[in-house]
Amino acid sequence: MLTNRLRANACQHLRAFLLLLAISVAFHPAGHAQNNNVTDKYAGGKKLITGLSKILSPNGVQENFEATLGGTKQWVFVRGQDRNNPIILFVHGGPASPMSPVAWTWQRPVEEYFTMVQYDQRASGKSFLSNDTTNLGATLHIDRYVDDAIELAEQLRLKYHKKKLVLMGHSWGTIVAMRAALKRPDLFYVYIGAGQNINTVDNERVSFEFGLKEAIRRNDTTAIRELRSIAPYPGDQPITRERIIIARKWPQEYGGLAAYRPVPSYFFNAPLLSPEYDKKDVDAIDEGNIFTLGRVIDEFLAVDFKNVKTFPIPVLMFMGRHDYTTPSEPTEAWLKKVKAPYKKGVWFENSSHLMMMEEPGKFLLTLVQDVRPMALK
Repeated sequence: MLTNRLRANACQHLRAFLLLLAISVAFHPAGHAQNNNVTDKYAGGKKLITGLSKILSPNGVQENFEATLGGTKQWVFVRGQDRNNPIILFVHGGPASPMSPVAWTWQRPVEEYFTMVQYDQRASGKSFLSNDTTNLGATLHIDRYVDDAIELAEQLRLKYHKKKLVLMGHSWGTIVAMRAALKRPDLFYVYIGAGQNINTVDNERVSFEFGLKEAIRRNDTTAIRELRSIAPYPGDQPITRERIIIARKWPQEYGGLAAYRPVPSYFFNAPLLSPEYDKKDVDAIDEGNIFTLGRVIDEFLAVDFKNVKTFPIPVLMFMGRHDYTTPSEPTEAWLKKVKAPYKKGVWFENSSHLMMMEEPGKFLLTLVQDVRPMALK
């Protein structure tokens, strides 16, 4: 009992630290690492979802495999109702917060118009379990993640006989995917940034300002006291773990991760029902988080795309009106100035950071109407 309690406390501290990144699992009451005794509780639902998710169309594709990317094994999940459809390569957030075990909640309709490719990045989810970690930590640099995405794109083109792919990044994944698009634009028809990170320090400032303003409006004395204890933020002081936790805690509690609601358990519990994950895979999400965070934080805080004045391929930005996890304000400002063959900002008025789950209808329609025609040329 004591061991379980200590483990739970450790996971709670981890989730608080995750607030500093594009997707956090802070204050989650039923965290991944605490699910030791609930596997049977979810078995029936998981069986139902697995059956419903099976692709039976004659020209469909549903396969999971390990790809070797940058000398590591990384799990890839491919799903689509028609293999002739364009491919979307989805680069997940976190870092080390894979979307593959959550995709069942929103991806099924998209699979009628695109072949969707999810992959667990190095040290994330199932990929964390597939590799010897002895030397893995030294490879956790943004440039390496970028080259992994490029290698995977090249492999997918050959495997599925595609000229190019659609590239989509979400949250932390926008850093990786945007750099991949800039480095190898020849591989991609279009780039989509969902919850785009343009400048991490700007994001911290905008998120903090929203949190303090909202705390004052609500007369939330606890939040006001905590937020003012680190003001001005970021200011000219180091962006420490402790300051980040306070700065991100309250904006997300006020709907900055999922609109109109506090930190949503539905997102963080979804892997427990995933057809792609078993219990050890779910536990590995937290293990990968622990392994990754400290190794990438300095590079994460230094991210800055404001100096990118031209973009080589069409670019769409999916922006949640209430997103204060990766705030949309810096993205809107960047998009107005950048020159590109085509550019468009798409506002999700009733979403924060999880627009694919919060407004799945608009998410689908935008992909079908605005993106698919570009990939059929």
